[in-house]
Amino acid sequence: MTMILVVDDKEMMRDSVATTLERAGFEVLRATDGASALAQITQRRPDAVVTDMRMPTMTGIELLEKVRQIDDELPVILMTAFGTIETAVKAMRLGAFDYLTKPFEGDELIITVKRGIEHRRLLRENAVLRAGGNGGVRSSDAPKRTGLDRLIGQSDVMKRLRDEIAAVAASQGTVLINGESGVGKEVVARAVHDISPRHDGAFLAVNCAALSESLLESELFGHERGAFTGADKLRKGRFELSDRGTLLLDEVSEISPQIQAKLLRVLQERQFERVGSSMSIGVDVRVVATSNRDLPASVAANEFRQDLYFRLNVLPIRVPALRERPTDVPVLTEHFIAEICRREGRSTIEIEPDAMRMLTAYSWPGNVRELQNICERAVVLSGTAGGRITAGLIGSWICGRAAAATTPVVAAAGGHSISEIKPSNGDGTPRTLEEIERETIVQALERFNGHRQKTAAALGIGVRTLGLKLKKWKEMRLVSESL
Repeated sequence: MTMILVVDDKEMMRDSVATTLERAGFEVLRATDGASALAQITQRRPDAVVTDMRMPTMTGIELLEKVRQIDDELPVILMTAFGTIETAVKAMRLGAFDYLTKPFEGDELIITVKRGIEHRRLLRENAVLRAGGNGGVRSSDAPKRTGLDRLIGQSDVMKRLRDEIAAVAASQGTVLINGESGVGKEVVARAVHDISPRHDGAFLAVNCAALSESLLESELFGHERGAFTGADKLRKGRFELSDRGTLLLDEVSEISPQIQAKLLRVLQERQFERVGSSMSIGVDVRVVATSNRDLPASVAANEFRQDLYFRLNVLPIRVPALRERPTDVPVLTEHFIAEICRREGRSTIEIEPDAMRMLTAYSWPGNVRELQNICERAVVLSGTAGGRITAGLIGSWICGRAAAATTPVVAAAGGHSISEIKPSNGDGTPRTLEEIERETIVQALERFNGHRQKTAAALGIGVRTLGLKLKKWKEMRLVSESL
């Protein structure tokens, strides 16, 4: 329920405003002065503040200034019986959302409060989108899978996983998702959020392994202006932005001991301080953490705090490796191929039975992510619309043997090879792996008209890696300077 804080030292006025808002369906908090108001703002996180202008010890203007330091998006509506243009201008300049002159009608109060809440919602939604979360916003492009539909496969282990997610999602407890790299731990985390009571709130994710300690601290908790060199303005962290939603801590095992201690406090007390501030901020966030490491072993090796592990491991979920559910490989393959074709604006490409059997028999050390990458590479290199994905096309990628490069790199409609990479030279001497690699890359570049990002994605390598190889070969005059 939307929560409004009403601040007034006069009981009759405070109760009158509160009653009007309660009748409109709001939950109302009451405060008699600025100090108690600030305490409730940091602990209860109301959606709007309605405060009197003239109060002892702290005026409405002074309260507004302090609120701006805590949450610069929280709408503050000032009430006064001494309405002057100068006062109104000062209040608006300091960040007040609006200004009501006593006496005012109940409808005017309700409309102003609703406008303030909607304005804040839009600001938060934009911040969440910039931070990479969904915030309840759905793309209008292709249909998106949500909830348990995100989990593709009908094997027994996947059915059990869906049942486990459904049970966990209904709770408010912290979730720890464990599994090998590439199994889809973030997909499971999003599914938990989608079917939880928080599904209308933000879902934000932080890759703990990708950030330095100082950057991660700022990313999680935010910072005050001037907290460190370059902090030219207040910045809200992911905990604030995901208030009343879900925060995913991806690869939580990689965070430093200092951040582990701060994270433990948030999980215990639901409060934190921004970097450079001593003021505690209360949040209502469900934490979902993932790890591909054996956390009990990390605890035993003194690499991870035992108390934090127990706080995270309230509702554990293990995501199975793809090799544990080989019967799901065909349906995952067809899903990825259809999704990639739709994204690329191509008609659906068929995969031959031999190729599907090869995929099903493979052990998939890179799990679902590796399968998705193979499918994307196969679609991109399968030729024009109507092409087919053959066992020869994908063989070298999953077998890891250079000899498999004797098969066509690209198979077009009708089974005719557009391009072949031969294992030997014209005189019968074997070609080196670098020669085969160079020809493969050159052909892929030609197919994509020199577009390096598309070429790198199709070949399953990084753009930087591709650029370094080309630079080396150009210096050796082994490839054209135009590539």
